[in-house]
Amino acid sequence: MKKRFFSTGKLPLELLENLIKEFHGAEDSSVIAGASIGIDAAIIDLGASDYLIAKTDPITFVTGRVGQYAITVNSNDIACMGGRPRWFLTTLLLPENRTDENLVREIFSELSTACKRLGITICGGHTEITYGLDRPIVVGQMLGTLKRGRTLRPENIRAGDVLILTKAVAIEGTAIIAQERTEEVKRVFGEQFLKRCLDFLDDPGISVLKEAQIICQHEGVRALHDPTEGGLATAVYEMARPTGLGVEIYYENIKIYEETRRLCSHFNLDPLGVISSGALLAAVDAGSEERILKSLRSEGIEASRIGLFNDRKGELTLIKNSHKTPLERFDRDEITKLF
Repeated sequence: MKKRFFSTGKLPLELLENLIKEFHGAEDSSVIAGASIGIDAAIIDLGASDYLIAKTDPITFVTGRVGQYAITVNSNDIACMGGRPRWFLTTLLLPENRTDENLVREIFSELSTACKRLGITICGGHTEITYGLDRPIVVGQMLGTLKRGRTLRPENIRAGDVLILTKAVAIEGTAIIAQERTEEVKRVFGEQFLKRCLDFLDDPGISVLKEAQIICQHEGVRALHDPTEGGLATAVYEMARPTGLGVEIYYENIKIYEETRRLCSHFNLDPLGVISSGALLAAVDAGSEERILKSLRSEGIEASRIGLFNDRKGELTLIKNSHKTPLERFDRDEITKLF
């Protein structure tokens, strides 16, 4: 019998869920929120006035600005738990025969600059030059704090709650495509278009700290989630799975920037399955929706209701042009087609 190997991307949700249940180490009552589908970071009660939040995430798709990516995606997950990112550690794996002092200094500088901008301290880590790599791999570990009491998690979501999306889908994916397929994008769409796509990393940007902080000021917030690998569609599955609820997603309400549409069309990618750091999903009580949307828009952050949770267990539906179809799940991010 031929052995089946997994494709590039996340492990299948069902397998990962089973692995988490089977191999969870020792029991510890101080872990308020631990390993689970749809949970962006762990919450630990150390008996202090604040909870400790812990997160780890690697940067694997990109070859440029890896330091900035590492800080941003890890701090996003702390923010999705309602917390403040404060301390960062990194494991930096560097390719043999390709690493010099300039490369190492560049990555360290990117890490430091991004941390200073967000008020984060680099407090440790590990570096090594190793075999089998064709690019630097940055594995980040972010620690943060959260005031005791309120925790945001998918289990809080109820039927009738609204799903809000900030900014747009595939912001990070747009920047990655431009960075990794620079010459092709420039040839097909022109230099100004390429520059605009490369700038997506900063404008509209892949950080969600500001919008998470705005949303968390309101009552009625159930859970936040950062749609990374697998894009918006997979993130919706990750939010819904722990709840046992269904979701209806309204395609026409999902913001897709024109640059993203054109790149996805050219490379034959579905934007709903493209890595989407920079967007934020918020499940909120229907009564809080308008106040939250108003607060976000008053700060210049685009946001819209894109979905509604219902009691139809496990039924995730995409409504497009008044036509209902099952929402596709992307265990393999669409962007991996380019690698």
